[in-house]
Parts: sequence; structure tokens; C-alpha cells
Amino acid sequence: MDNALYVGLSRQMVLRRQMDIVANNIANSDTAGFKVESLMTKSDPQGRASTLGSTAPVQFVADAGVARDFSPGSLRRTDAPLDVAVEGQGFFKVTSPTGDRFTRDGRFRMDDTGRLVTQSGFPVADEGGGEITLDPQKGQVTIATDGTVSQGAERIGKIGVFDFANRSVLEKTGDNLYQNTSNQQPQPVADPRVRQGMLEGSNVQPILEMTRMIEVNRAYEQMSKIIDATADLSKTTVERMGKAQ
Repeated sequence: MDNALYVGLSRQMVLRRQMDIVANNIANSDTAGFKVESLMTKSDPQGRASTLGSTAPVQFVADAGVARDFSPGSLRRTDAPLDVAVEGQGFFKVTSPTGDRFTRDGRFRMDDTGRLVTQSGFPVADEGGGEITLDPQKGQVTIATDGTVSQGAERIGKIGVFDFANRSVLEKTGDNLYQNTSNQQPQPVADPRVRQGMLEGSNVQPILEMTRMIEVNRAYEQMSKIIDATADLSKTTVERMGKAQ
């Protein structure tokens, strides 16, 4: 009986983790550039708690990591001059205190020194990895479709758009940012398509995620009933064996 209980508990732990991920997807359905996530699971063979003549391993359920769908979200117009969206593939690169980070969230602003930064104050990198500095005295900021930033007739810089051959190397670090967890170097997108005054929406489908939440909740409740029934059966078996003696 112990084996069945432990397998059931491992399944419940995975379902709780899955519920956290689904809830996070729903919470970020309106977050610019957010990418929907899903839990991957695997079979984890372990030794038996009680053998009862069998030596075959018990197949537990285990968390195998989080999968992320990097497909583009829909673009929405904001008309804010420093809102920028990548149309198609690629990421903006920003410089954080702990290293380079990558994002699809183009809600940029100008800090006190004129630098183009994220909402958290991290500088947005140009195509060469440097900073982009604006001058409020030079007038309106124009961002061309290739990322070139201009004020009046003066070219200020070019917003860098980078991509990875294997996006699984990107790990979420918070603030809608990702870090490169490998030695793979990001490559500049050859023909980037940048849209000024627009933001990329999340690619979360709220109705689908709500359906998944209901399914996970039902599976958790069903597993609880199975565990309770197994525990009751074990208790009944022990009581009957005691009476028999």
C-alpha cells in the first residue's frame, strides 16, 4: 500500500507545481512580451517502500522542467514614442547589474541621464552592445523599422535585436527578462522589424489556461480521493490481520 500512496503523493506535488505555472500564465495574460509556460513531467523510477515479493522499481511522477512557447504575441498600438515591439523573432538586449539580459518587453523610457532604459532602469543595448543616449533638447524621437533611433536629422543609434539558435538556453530571471545559461552567443537578427509606438502582447490564451486550471484542480481532487481510499484499505487490512491473530 505504501508504494501506491507515495506514487499518488508524487503526482499531487507535480499537479501543485503545474497549478502554480497555470496561475502565473493567467496573471501575466496582459503583460507585454510575456511567453506562456507549461510544465514538463517525467517518470522517476525508485526503489519500493514495500516489496511484497516484487523487485521492480516504482514509477514516480517528477518535475522535468518548464517549457516556454516563444511564439510572437499580437501587437497593440500605444502611440507612446518609446514603446517598441519586435515583429517576428528576436529579443532586445539590456544590461543589468548581473550581466546581459534579453526581453520582448519594449516598454522603454528615458532615465535622468538620457539613456534609453527598461521600466526597471536597465540600459537598452544598441546593435554593438553599447548604450543609447537621447537628448531631450533635440526633439521628437523616431525609431525606424530596422531599429535606427533618430532625433531630427541626427542618427542617435540603433536598437539591437538578437536571437538564439536554441532558445531553450534562455532562463527566466524576473522582470520579464531572460538570461543566457550557455556558451551560445546571441546573434544579431539580419533584418529586424521594429515597430515604434506599439507593444507585443502576451501569447497567453486566457480561456485555454482557465480550462487547464480546472483540469489540474479536478486531477488533484481525484488523486486525493484515490490516496484516501488507499489509506482506508490499508487501515482495514491491518485491522483484519490484527483480529485474525
